[in-house]
Amino acid sequence: MPYANIQGANLFYEDYGSGPAVILTPGGRVDRNGLRPIGALISKQCRVILHDRRNCGRSDVVMSGDLSEQHIWAEEMAGLLQHLGITEAYAAGGSAGSRTSLTLAVRHPELVKGAFIWEVSGGPRSGALMAPGYYGQYIEAAERGGMEAVAATEFFAQRIADNPSNRERLLAMDPSMFGAVMRRWSGVFARPNPVGDLTEAELKSITCPVFTFAGNTPDDVHHVSAAENVHRLVPRADIRPSAWTHEEWDIIGQHDHTFPGIAATNRYAMKATVYAAELVKFIEKVEG
Repeated sequence: MPYANIQGANLFYEDYGSGPAVILTPGGRVDRNGLRPIGALISKQCRVILHDRRNCGRSDVVMSGDLSEQHIWAEEMAGLLQHLGITEAYAAGGSAGSRTSLTLAVRHPELVKGAFIWEVSGGPRSGALMAPGYYGQYIEAAERGGMEAVAATEFFAQRIADNPSNRERLLAMDPSMFGAVMRRWSGVFARPNPVGDLTEAELKSITCPVFTFAGNTPDDVHHVSAAENVHRLVPRADIRPSAWTHEEWDIIGQHDHTFPGIAATNRYAMKATVYAAELVKFIEKVEG
């Protein structure tokens, strides 16, 4: 599988299928594999782009830039699409993938023909709940034991296992610089915006059609207000009931904010047929 160097980061990606282009983005900082079931189901009708974002999966670990991590991911998605010669695409994803897809639509409206999102992350406590896991624990590791300690954490050890060149990159970083970048990203991430890092003004600026699934209760990370905010603020947004029934979510929802034992990738696979069918219908509607 190929890599593309986008803004100084080597991004691992897959490109298959034919038809309207769809770039699928997963939640958290997980790799692309959890979206394979959806990609497989839509690939007969669509060109599917899966990729590992920077600091995820088999792509490079890179700690730099003035933008938030979410905005950097969106910029690199735009760069990858341009690298592949794609002038228009549908951006689809769940959780972190939802907010990154929306960010791509905000920053590059010329590239995004429509956005299809689920498990939209946001709400009054979402960022503050997730920031320690996304950033705080690695800041503490760098302060405690330098970059060797960061490399030994479960997350970054896996980044090295997936891409051995990441070890040299990590160990070459100055711990204070690493901590400064992480603190900046954490500060932006923890703000109580309507959706992730996106402000009301940014959401109102989105011009493409947006399909969003409603949120579930209880879930303070993907709070019901986040999808409602998308519907309320994005001019061409349509909201549909959650892919999960209340009974299903009562079982899956017995969790703290990290869903122990039921990773987002598994949740997406469990509802792959629902997401794929609705995504294809959404594309057909937009394409006319």
